[in-house]
Amino acid sequence: MSIPKSAPASVRIDAWLWSIRAYKTRSMATAACRAGHVKLNDVNAKASHTVVPGDTIRVRQPGYDRILEVRRLINKRVGAEAASHCFTDHTPPRPVLPALGLPQRDRGTGRPTKKDRRDMDKLRGDP
Repeated sequence: MSIPKSAPASVRIDAWLWSIRAYKTRSMATAACRAGHVKLNDVNAKASHTVVPGDTIRVRQPGYDRILEVRRLINKRVGAEAASHCFTDHTPPRPVLPALGLPQRDRGTGRPTKKDRRDMDKLRGDP
C-alpha cells in the first residue's frame, strides 16, 4: 500500500501518530496525549491539535523519548515502509547498559546454599 497522492491540509496529532505506527491503536495515541506523553513543538499536545509539515513531536516511551519531525501528512494507517517516509526520526541512540557480571549457576545444581547466597551477595556489593 502506498501513500495517497492528495495529502490532507492538516491532521490531528493522535491520528498522525497512529498512522505512522508510533502507537498500536488510535485510542492509545489519544490516551498518551491526555497523559502528557506527547509534546508538539515542546508544548504539551491535546489529541485534537493539528500537525503540519515541519512540526517536531516528542513522544515519551518507556525508557526514552522519540523525537519525530513531520515530513508528510497522512490520516490513514499505511504499511511500515510507506509510514517511514512521513517522518524523520531525530531520536538520539539509546545508551548501552553495561552487562551485569552476575554469576550463573550450572543447570541442575539445585538451590544455592546459605554460603553460596552470601558469596553472591558479596560479589554484587550487597551488605
